[in-house]
Amino acid sequence: MASRVFLIQQETAAPAALWFLLLAFLGAAYVASLTLRLLAYLELYLRRRWPNNLRHRYGLWAVVTGPTSGIGRAMALELARRGLSLVLVDLNAANLREIAGTIRSRHAVDTKTVVFDLSLISTPHGDEPLRRLREAVEGVDVGVVVNNAGVGRPGAVYLHEADVEAWVRMMRVNLRAVTEVTAAVLPGMVARGRGAVVNIGSASSEAIPSFPLCTMYAATKRYIAQFSRSLHVEYASEGIHVQCQAPFFVATRMVAGLVEARRLSPFTVTPEAYARAAVGWIGHDGAVCTPSVRHQLLWCIAAAVPDSVLDWFLLRNHLEQRALLQRIRASRAPSPSSSQHELHSRGKLS
Repeated sequence: MASRVFLIQQETAAPAALWFLLLAFLGAAYVASLTLRLLAYLELYLRRRWPNNLRHRYGLWAVVTGPTSGIGRAMALELARRGLSLVLVDLNAANLREIAGTIRSRHAVDTKTVVFDLSLISTPHGDEPLRRLREAVEGVDVGVVVNNAGVGRPGAVYLHEADVEAWVRMMRVNLRAVTEVTAAVLPGMVARGRGAVVNIGSASSEAIPSFPLCTMYAATKRYIAQFSRSLHVEYASEGIHVQCQAPFFVATRMVAGLVEARRLSPFTVTPEAYARAAVGWIGHDGAVCTPSVRHQLLWCIAAAVPDSVLDWFLLRNHLEQRALLQRIRASRAPSPSSSQHELHSRGKLS
């Protein structure tokens, strides 16, 4: 009887021991993977503590699109502070003169300006400014290009509600302009064997499962991420680093009225703070990154939340935003009585 009990105990203990070994192996593998990730991040952090001499590493000039406000303005000023001369591309000539003058007054660098409405790219009206851009960078030691210009409107609307021309304008700026500007500077970078392309994407296409009522915006930013990943692999052997930076909320006009931005305000950074982190991140990490520490924390939080919860949260916030915009439009629209009064007055004047 005692021997039979011993055999039964052995038979039950063997599967338990195998399960224990399996769980121990899985736990050790997970800890090893986590440790390697932390070591890689620590190595990246320590490398970034050393000054990143962009002029020496990449070249003397940088091209920045949309440099007159928000992230683009802060990035242009930060690049100039680090000694890079700038080719500034924007649609407003007066705003370009202002930012160029500000840069020259603060930093001993040169500037060039190209007036270019990027929403006209791939149209006959866009051919001439694109030619001027190519002339501006021809023979110039362009080491860095920052494709910052982007369109966020229409936003907080259902797809069928927005004007088709508005979607087309967004796609021209967010898709075609990034492609065309990058194609304009790459030949010179390949010839010199060095360069960095920074495309400003969005966490809305990378860190969260959906971006309802802002579908086209998130979709265009997804293009930028994949565009950057593929070019990064394609041109790495040429000494060119291509990077998509995917920030969350930066305190610009584009996000000023977003409901979720106000609710997540502790994770919102100023354009100047973002630019310092973003320029310091050029040439480091992989093809897609988020330079701000606050945004990295929010990215981790989003990764831990179930997709269904994020979908509900974002849809709820964007529906609130949609209702708010509708109320604003309604308040600005003339009332029927005032319109009739205006017509009556015009009739008297005639």
